[in-house]
Amino acid sequence: MHVTTKVPVNASKHDVWQVVTDIENAPSTISGIDEVEILDRPPEGIVGLKWKETRTLFGKTATETMWITDAVEDDYYETEARSHGSVYRSKIYLSEQDGMTELGMDFDAEAQSLTAKVFSAIMGFMMKSATRKALLQDLNDVKAVVEKG
Repeated sequence: MHVTTKVPVNASKHDVWQVVTDIENAPSTISGIDEVEILDRPPEGIVGLKWKETRTLFGKTATETMWITDAVEDDYYETEARSHGSVYRSKIYLSEQDGMTELGMDFDAEAQSLTAKVFSAIMGFMMKSATRKALLQDLNDVKAVVEKG
């Protein structure tokens, strides 16, 4: 499953970057995140940052361990998580034009186990729509915080 979504933000790339990389305080920015526990913090930068993120999705609470695999400051960062027989990768990226920043997110879920592949085949369409809606809400939450200053 692949989902892409983006929103315009009336702020500089740097200001948006400061909010999207403040993983530890994400629960106060993003309404869909209940809790974040930092597991490993790199000595510098954000590549290697690892955390547990708890969300309530589809009426159920789930905690996933995530980590940043690649990043370019003020440009993008990529994360990975592995759970329930699948690999999840996301990329949060910024592009600036005419004083506005486009905040985007690409999300990929790749089923690895037979159970995950069967579930994906049966429920994939519904999951894609719900995932797109949740990601768009995350981006709009960031937008609201950044634009409020």
